[in-house]
Amino acid sequence: MLLLGGIGAISLLVSGIGIMNIMLVSVRERTREIGIRKAIGARRSDILIQFLVEAVVLSLIGGIIGILLTYVVTSIAGNMIDGIDPRLSLNTILISTIFSFAVGVVFGLYPALKASKLTPVEALRYE
Repeated sequence: MLLLGGIGAISLLVSGIGIMNIMLVSVRERTREIGIRKAIGARRSDILIQFLVEAVVLSLIGGIIGILLTYVVTSIAGNMIDGIDPRLSLNTILISTIFSFAVGVVFGLYPALKASKLTPVEALRYE
């Protein structure tokens, strides 16, 4: 169990870093959009929430795909191996979803903060 927990922790870290990189690229590509939104009155918190929600949605989609794949693989394994009755409990699904949400928040916070700190003048000059 400890080995599986370690593998799970490493995969969460790697997926979190992937989410952070995707969000940093998104912030860089949308710098002009951020500048325009700030110039017409968007607050720093509006930009922060926008990018944080995007990171959480991305993370939750990955978590849901992981849960579905787990269900499929355990069903196939249960059919192939006699005596094993794999079940996905509601607790497991809930904990997985909470971890996905937490990974999205933790690893999406830095890109969201970076986007929210851009000044309109610098953002509109970008490119």
